Amino acid sequence: MKVRELPVRQPRRACCQPLAGIDEAWAQETAEILKVLGEPTRLSMIAALWRAQEPICICDFTASLDLSQPTVSHHMAKLKVAGLVESTKRGIWIYYRLRGDLPQATQLLLRTLLGQRKADLRAQDLAASKQPSARSTSVQRGSAR
Repeated sequence: MKVRELPVRQPRRACCQPLAGIDEAWAQETAEILKVLGEPTRLSMIAALWRAQEPICICDFTASLDLSQPTVSHHMAKLKVAGLVESTKRGIWIYYRLRGDLPQATQLLLRTLLGQRKADLRAQDLAASKQPSARSTSVQRGSAR
């Protein structure tokens, strides 16, 4: 069977204007960061570092995440390779913090992802600090006799 081509009335061209402002380097860098943060344990670790006032010891992550030290170290290594965290060795312990020189786009991404979470956690901390503990309540009751 013979295929017949139809004549083209207009030369082929893009139907729309080319998209402006697409930065391939930015897209690649952001995709890599999102890939690293796409794992819940690593996202939890970054959230803890985002909230922390001081560097956090790897042993604190093992306790709070209920994971083994090698597992936590594996996740932290991925965050370090991605350029999100830096470490300091103090004796036998390694302490981690968010890098201070994160690119502005990365800071904005983290602020967007974690900014509201930080505010929510602060509100929870404030509410918890205002509620009397069971011990202080029993002491108050005992002193009222």
